[in-house]
Amino acid sequence: MIVVTGASGQLGRLVIESLLNRLPADQIVAAVRNPASVADLADRGVQVRQADYTQPASLDAAFQGAQKVLLISSSEVGQRLPQHRNVIEAAQRANVGLVAYTSLLHADVSPLALKDEHLATEALLTESGLPHVILRNGWYTENYLASVQPALQHGAFIGSAGAGKIASAARADYAEAAAVVLSSPNQAGKVYELAGDDAYTLAEFAAELSRQSGKTIPYVDLPQADFKAALVGAGLPEPLADLLADSDVGASKGGLFDGQRQLSALIGRPTTPLAAMVAGVLP
Repeated sequence: MIVVTGASGQLGRLVIESLLNRLPADQIVAAVRNPASVADLADRGVQVRQADYTQPASLDAAFQGAQKVLLISSSEVGQRLPQHRNVIEAAQRANVGLVAYTSLLHADVSPLALKDEHLATEALLTESGLPHVILRNGWYTENYLASVQPALQHGAFIGSAGAGKIASAARADYAEAAAVVLSSPNQAGKVYELAGDDAYTLAEFAAELSRQSGKTIPYVDLPQADFKAALVGAGLPEPLADLLADSDVGASKGGLFDGQRQLSALIGRPTTPLAAMVAGVLP
């Protein structure tokens, strides 16, 4: 039995879909805060269990009989470590045979502030003694696709990544990798550095957007503080704007690049090309 935490989220749902291509539905557990949000999965035979990272008792119930657990990192930046600790301790109590964790690309050396909670969670897993595998996910291409419509509206794509190369991949690519690892034997102790096959700069991203849209969309590189201010001005909460601006600066230092192609090797196909992702969000 494989339990996927955060199963109602964007990544979690995709992991479930990929697992359904590999395993009988009754061997898959979708662990979610609100079971009604995944009623469609229950209709397809997936076991749905209520689970909240902040409520250890709910995790104990969700992990009953689990052989493997996918801990999808919490979306609550700043609160991740205590939440992840609850999951890991519940997995210990349930004698789970393998915990897989979605960490950050090169978390041990990353210049991104995001790395801190991920690295601390990796340390918790090591200290727990639980067999575990680390999926160090690179950037989701969707993170930049969210800026396509504003860029088309304002005639520029803004950021703070300089000439840093970004080896992003589709969220579905990372989800498939998680499903492969969860359904494969002998994964304990492995650390996967997962990133897209083809890297690009944000100037190259803007050039691809220009090519497909027929509009001239330049990339405008901003100082970190100015980029954060622009994101706040666009309506993003300040902590999220701060995180995104910091991550862009981290990209300028190589923090979102990896050329090993471990992701495509794991899923047995090339990662989704940037051009296809851009085409998918244009009218």
